[in-house]
Amino acid sequence: MSVSLRPTRFSFHPANLAVATLLGCLTTVTTAAEPNFPVTPQQRSTAQQVAQAGVPLSELAPNAPDSHTVQRGDTLWDISKLFLKSPWRWPELWGMNLDQIRNPHLIFPGQVLVLEKSDGRARLRVAQGAGGEPNNTVKLSPRVRSELLDNGAIASIPLHLIGPFLNEAVVFETNELDLAPRIVATQEGRVLLSRGETAYVRGDLAGARDFRLFREPRALLDPQTRELLGYEARYVGSAEYVREGESRTGADGKPEIVPATFNIKSIRLEAGVGDRLSPTPQRDLSAYAPHAPKAPMDGRILSIYGEALSAGQNQIVTLNRGAREGMERGHVLALWRAGVRTTDSTDIKRTALQLPDERHGLLFVFRVFERVSYALILNVQDPVRPGDRFTQP
Repeated sequence: MSVSLRPTRFSFHPANLAVATLLGCLTTVTTAAEPNFPVTPQQRSTAQQVAQAGVPLSELAPNAPDSHTVQRGDTLWDISKLFLKSPWRWPELWGMNLDQIRNPHLIFPGQVLVLEKSDGRARLRVAQGAGGEPNNTVKLSPRVRSELLDNGAIASIPLHLIGPFLNEAVVFETNELDLAPRIVATQEGRVLLSRGETAYVRGDLAGARDFRLFREPRALLDPQTRELLGYEARYVGSAEYVREGESRTGADGKPEIVPATFNIKSIRLEAGVGDRLSPTPQRDLSAYAPHAPKAPMDGRILSIYGEALSAGQNQIVTLNRGAREGMERGHVLALWRAGVRTTDSTDIKRTALQLPDERHGLLFVFRVFERVSYALILNVQDPVRPGDRFTQP
């Protein structure tokens, strides 16, 4: 089958433009970087090899369709499962060079994806004339350009599942919250504060205006080595700056401090005196492509996010591996159920048996710190508990 390409959208790092050249460079770039970056022969060669490879037909799902029209609400993971036995091999099917481009090709509702099979391999292409192109599509001559866009491309996984945790799930390298600004008094002396109420804060705000509120940082210890991996604090809510504080001399001639005034903007738990403030970072909702680790990965579940003792599908877990061990956002990992110890009931000696571990689920890593990561449970057969094992898929 031969399928002509129509203008395709990418989101990629400005230094990594090889795939854009390969596909005719009819692209729009989603960064404000300098346009017309040169493409080296090596970059072009690498991109061509990846785009021409595809995946073996044996990797296709048994009922993989010949085509699929992208629907609102679709994700890369949903589409991957339609076509592949191993959804994390999406970049190979699409011909994406992960070494050069960290974000997937942007795909929009209404586009038709066509499965192309030849020479024992399969590739996915966008059909010519597919509908649903967003209004901000710009058709360009064959060279790389850049401009800022606000497009409606689909995400890797449902963002509503991980969006709240991009600011809430935080691991601090040190117990820095001990020195962070803190609530020292509340509106009208109330014990707890709700949304819209006033908190008085003391500490160095460092010029920031939007803050997250945290409580009770706890040490995260590796379940195998007992190494201190960082500090995880309970997320309370968010607060915004209203009025600065000051130091002055009181009526009795003694120095006194007027704390800064804050408004409680959102609440997960009711805020109170002693809660600590940390500046709110810019949220990064980039749709990183699902992919397997390049090197072997073996670790343990540190904890279940929140108060639960176990977790199921679409819940968040903390992992004892981070950037230091090569963990990346977008990594797909396999969950393993520990084999139980039992005895051979058919043996008169009742020989002890250790049953093997069994794979029973998948994780999607969405936030990575130096020694710790957070992952979403994509699917699982049995409840996940702290201490459970994960590996590369």
